[in-house]
Amino acid sequence: MLKSLAQLYLRIALGAGFFIIGLDRLGAWGPYGKPWVSWGDWKHFSAYAHELMHFLPYSLAEGLAIVATFVEVVSGPLLIAGLLTRWVALACSLLTLCFAAAMAITNGIVSPLNYSVFTVSAASLLLAAQGYYRWSVDALILQGKRP
Repeated sequence: MLKSLAQLYLRIALGAGFFIIGLDRLGAWGPYGKPWVSWGDWKHFSAYAHELMHFLPYSLAEGLAIVATFVEVVSGPLLIAGLLTRWVALACSLLTLCFAAAMAITNGIVSPLNYSVFTVSAASLLLAAQGYYRWSVDALILQGKRP
């Protein structure tokens, strides 16, 4: 029971975190400069993404920023619901590992450690490694396939 609760807690925490920060880049929580807003719009996030990925061509860095935002916005609700959990968690682990690497290259290794980006990547990988997702849409689908 404890393992199932921990897994549910992890799914909700990761899912909410990805969803909220992804939507923040699109201005969902208000304009840039408000205390509860990190980005507030694409312009501010894009500038940060290009700063982190200064070693990449502009168009590639912009494309990766778009892909990252898409993955976060889509992954959030999927993790919370527990749909395609293993694959979504793997995608989130890879995404945050790449983000941590870019932060480390640009700002030094302490930066991704201070923001727990490696922790989020590892937590996502641990979630992906689970054999069964109780209290999830995945479990309901699996249950429906049993004879």
